[in-house]
Amino acid sequence: MDAPNLGTKANTYDAIVIGSGISGGWAAKELCEKGLKTLVLERGRDVKHGDYPTAFMEPWDFEGRTKTPLAERAKQAKQDRTGYTTAPASAHWFVNDLDHPYSEEKRFDWMRGYHVGGRSLLWGRQSYRWSDLDFDANAKEGVAIDWPIRYRDIAPWYDYVERFAGISGSRDGLPQLPDGQFLPPMELNCLEQQVKSRIASSFGGRAMIIGRVANLTQPLHGRGTCQSRNRCIRGCPYGAYFSSNASTLPAAYATGNLTLRPFSIVSALIHDADTKRATGVRIVDTQTKETIEYRARVIFVCGSSVASTAILMNSTSERFPNGFGNDSGELGHNLMDHHFKVGATGLSDEFGDRYYRGQRPNGIYIPRFRNLTKETQRKDYLRGFGYQGSASRSDWTRPIKELNFFGSKLKADLIAPGPWRMGIGSWGECLPYHANRLYLNSNLRDQWDQPTVTFDCEWKENELAMRKDMKQSAVEMLEAAGLKNVTSFDDGSAPGLCIHEMGTARMGRDPKTSVLNEWNQVHAAPNVYVTDGACMTSASCVNPSLTYMALTARACDHAASEMKKQNL
Repeated sequence: MDAPNLGTKANTYDAIVIGSGISGGWAAKELCEKGLKTLVLERGRDVKHGDYPTAFMEPWDFEGRTKTPLAERAKQAKQDRTGYTTAPASAHWFVNDLDHPYSEEKRFDWMRGYHVGGRSLLWGRQSYRWSDLDFDANAKEGVAIDWPIRYRDIAPWYDYVERFAGISGSRDGLPQLPDGQFLPPMELNCLEQQVKSRIASSFGGRAMIIGRVANLTQPLHGRGTCQSRNRCIRGCPYGAYFSSNASTLPAAYATGNLTLRPFSIVSALIHDADTKRATGVRIVDTQTKETIEYRARVIFVCGSSVASTAILMNSTSERFPNGFGNDSGELGHNLMDHHFKVGATGLSDEFGDRYYRGQRPNGIYIPRFRNLTKETQRKDYLRGFGYQGSASRSDWTRPIKELNFFGSKLKADLIAPGPWRMGIGSWGECLPYHANRLYLNSNLRDQWDQPTVTFDCEWKENELAMRKDMKQSAVEMLEAAGLKNVTSFDDGSAPGLCIHEMGTARMGRDPKTSVLNEWNQVHAAPNVYVTDGACMTSASCVNPSLTYMALTARACDHAASEMKKQNL
């Protein structure tokens, strides 16, 4: 939107960051530490580190134990599609779908939490680097457009964010999954170790490693180590996993340069036609519904892939009638997620005398092994997939379905652990398709009179062909590992369900085919940076959050340098 009269001096900052999740928290830390007076705008409520109401609650402390009342579930019908987000221990982190509606031409499971810290409080914490296999893929295969960066451009920034965030893992020497700056790895249990060995001996080129996870195995920067409670989604009072609340925002506050404003929906960026820059943002206070404007020299859009793109699309002006920076027409297109919920499970009759301690909040990872070399090339699909999973012993609930005995025999069975079981599920890459998109629906507005989002996105032939291999390969590996009663599954997953939405404001070299340049700047307004999932040009098959962190830190360094040179 155009607006020459912008706010007051009291509403002026060096930098504005939209969003306080993984990307927004990193932007706040980096910009504040570089001496910039920074305003962070968060549409949800404030949450301070430690303000995690269910962190120490047991199942019997909840009304209804582990079941959410039907009346409450009705308010989160879409958030409930995961099967876990609306459990009593975590439902308060996710939005009320009635208050925050969206529409679907095709099913899209948009999981959201509106609060300071965003999904950094809720993420799965799996943290993997991309390799040149990922950054090269589009160009080599003639898919979509080429990335404007390569692994060498981002590798130092992976180093940088890993050292601060704290990633535990093992160094495995895999070219498709580069090693990083790791804390000591968590341990594989006895069955996992056996399966790892047998997969390696049965399948050349396939590795099974412990997951690389943002849970601390050593104290770091005043944060405590993981207690193996596996209650991460509730919020960790020990700061034992990386979140904005426990890590980046405290670092930003320590500089004295951070102002955080919750309850602030950014409705639009404000463009100045003379300077060809964004001069600030317009917000709606969610409590008073007052409209307020803030100005800054540089703006980081980090609201999450969908929300950031929605803000850009809603920021229309004479210069940008189709959305801020949308000269290419690609804004809102190329929506991606990972497809998953396909794999296999099996039982083991070994290690009856072995058990494990704690509830490790991490599992195994089997990195991509398809389409790496001529020997692993597939004719039926492009790209590849990896597996996550774990082995454990079944517990006291196993005899409940069929009680064949009573009394002392039943008691003995209830306190004895059941057999070992292992399951692996696959995460597959989705190609960037122009047809997969989101757009604004001005006919359905929320309670703050903001247009809502509509999704038009689906898996296509490449993903569906990949899923067949994902299932079959899982069966082959578990059978080769000696597991019994191996059963495959494909429970289906709509886009969005993996909560790794990406694309919609992609990076590229050419302003005619992309929204952002190699530094995450909007081509046509270089003082606006977009560093969350919206910037992604392809999706890889690994969890993306570590890449968002590295791209954000890199972009902040670039912005500070350009500001010193008076280029911004």
